[in-house]
Amino acid sequence: MDTTLTDIGEEITAPGLDYHALNAQLNLYDADGKIQFDADRMAARQYFLQHVNKNTVYFHDLEEKIDYLITEGYYEKDVIEAYDFAFIKELFKACYAHKFRFPTFLGAFKYYTSYTLKTFDGTRYLERYEDRVCMVALTLANGNEASAMELMEEIISGRFQPATPTFLNAGKAARGELVSCFLLRIEDNMESIARAINSSLQLSKRGGGVALNLSNLRELGAPIKKIQNQSSGVNPVMKLLEDAFSYANQLGARQGAGAVYLHAHHPDILRFLDTKRENADEKIRIKTLSLGVIIPDITFELAKRNADMYLFSPYDIERVYGKPFTDISVTEKYEEMVNDKRIRKSKINARHFFQTLAEIQFESGYPYIMFEDTVNKANPIAGRVTMSNLCSEILQVSEASEFSSDLSYTKIGKDVSCNLGSLNIAKTMDSPDFGKTVETAVRALTAVSDRADNSAVPSIERGNKMSHAIGLGQMNLHGFLGRERIHYGSPEALDFTNIYFYTVVYHAIRSSMQLAKERGEKFENFENSDYAKGTYFDKYIDQEWLPETARVKELFAKIQIPTQEDWSKLKEDVQKYGMYNQNLQAVPPTGSISYINNSTSSIHPIVSQIEIRKEGKIGRVYYPAPYMTNENREYYQDAYAIGPQAIIDTYAVATQHVDQGLSLTLFYPDTVTTRDVNKNYIYAWRKGIKTLYYMRIRQAALEGTEVEGCVSCML
Repeated sequence: MDTTLTDIGEEITAPGLDYHALNAQLNLYDADGKIQFDADRMAARQYFLQHVNKNTVYFHDLEEKIDYLITEGYYEKDVIEAYDFAFIKELFKACYAHKFRFPTFLGAFKYYTSYTLKTFDGTRYLERYEDRVCMVALTLANGNEASAMELMEEIISGRFQPATPTFLNAGKAARGELVSCFLLRIEDNMESIARAINSSLQLSKRGGGVALNLSNLRELGAPIKKIQNQSSGVNPVMKLLEDAFSYANQLGARQGAGAVYLHAHHPDILRFLDTKRENADEKIRIKTLSLGVIIPDITFELAKRNADMYLFSPYDIERVYGKPFTDISVTEKYEEMVNDKRIRKSKINARHFFQTLAEIQFESGYPYIMFEDTVNKANPIAGRVTMSNLCSEILQVSEASEFSSDLSYTKIGKDVSCNLGSLNIAKTMDSPDFGKTVETAVRALTAVSDRADNSAVPSIERGNKMSHAIGLGQMNLHGFLGRERIHYGSPEALDFTNIYFYTVVYHAIRSSMQLAKERGEKFENFENSDYAKGTYFDKYIDQEWLPETARVKELFAKIQIPTQEDWSKLKEDVQKYGMYNQNLQAVPPTGSISYINNSTSSIHPIVSQIEIRKEGKIGRVYYPAPYMTNENREYYQDAYAIGPQAIIDTYAVATQHVDQGLSLTLFYPDTVTTRDVNKNYIYAWRKGIKTLYYMRIRQAALEGTEVEGCVSCML
């Protein structure tokens, strides 16, 4: 095989130590009391020498390799045939010329364990990292040579990282979809429930996590066909969904994963939460399904007054208002519904509700929380956002479907798919062209949306075609701050986060406008959006956005920060040409893909300077914080020491520039109380945070344990 396709770099040997033992030295200080970073880099190289090279299938040249992989059914023939083979050789050569090396053992291990193409028996490797990068670029560029080269450069340079489903599946013949996750509405009838279970199976089989909103379902004891006390409520539906997700997975590569959301003012809310109690009866306990709660502003106001909060029958609401519970603003209609005798209601103390939330989070880490009114006030798209996804960062409008008795659609609604990928903040700041990096990422994610085959669930397919929605995420904020010797949560860090996200949103919108201009197509109902009305741009045109600190001015010295004039011109162009993508940004909790990309997860602080993970049969694996050295360790304070409020402050400045959500986990010391947790709910709500993801308590981190997160959404 051509040497450019096999070069793995210098051989480094460590007599008597294998790669696992070398990696473990990260957890041991040397004689001078320093972390042994070199041992981990050596472990990565030894992993290639001792394992990868011995288990890789080699070919004489690239042409022989590609022919074999197509003939034997490993690669999609159509992807390769969209290009002249001379260009494919040029692309691979340019990619290998970067001489990519995994800087950490865990990065290499994750890639070869979870992402690379293997023989059908799973025993030998058919791709190097560069091969996977090129196949992703060729797949998403869809025959456009210039786009393929640009995308390859962004990925191999580490500036843009596609989400796990895209990076894992692109170009493979036996694969799942490229889409990360899906959101489904359920309406208050048996046909909708049955169809939702079927849709969950179909989507889970293709590799996507699925979230469902149960808020429209009638409560326990509600009438069915006017016969009182017949409904079983939402909990049995949760059981059915949990079994469905346990059954369906993507060829064993990605476990089925589901989440269910329920409104805080649904009569079943306490029974819903009780399913996650440690001592819950096995008949009702929900083990693997994730839980989310939707909380409107009125709930906080009632808790502030130490008042009771009324829970309203979805069955009666739909009869009285002629539309489902989720399409009603509880905050706006609260007093009206309290006084309406046609709507059955019960009540619980609002503070007791928040106390229960905190208790359940202590026991399970759940539920996720979506602040309903905050989300909808910030939503630039016509319609209501009624739920989020498995990782609480997707916030898009949806429309109900209607079904006949045989479960066929009588009206295809609009459900949601998540097309995700993230920029590495540190690498993006190093980009020779910041705007071009953002544009290439937007185009790549748009290609994921365009290529998606969601025909198994027509409401998902329709929603995707209507919206072309994407979720451009971010990761490695703490890694970048540490590299630049800035403390996470400091005034300089908040200033940087603000200006960075401000600059990204400008280029993201501009890229979507450019796509609409080129294709002559806007997302459906664009004319009723805040973008078309122009009101979205007011906050950027009416005031000047510039760095407030000298340090951040230095960091942006070579990057053009959009001016008010730039925004005025962009507003004019958007109103003239439209936007191709209904939604543009969402910041997920990047997981495995962060390790491959050598990034800190999302925009969270690190959980530990040397993170401990349990990886299957190999056992404990150690991962050093990206860009950390023995000289800059003081800038890598962990999330538990930094505390929830600094994390909330960081997310709050980013949130104002993100049209969807940011997956926000709060970290606490083992001395935390439910009172502390409740205070942070209130603090986050007041700061304009849209959603909260998990709660973590330090004890788990100290034990080196790993709590399963967003299995199908993680990047």
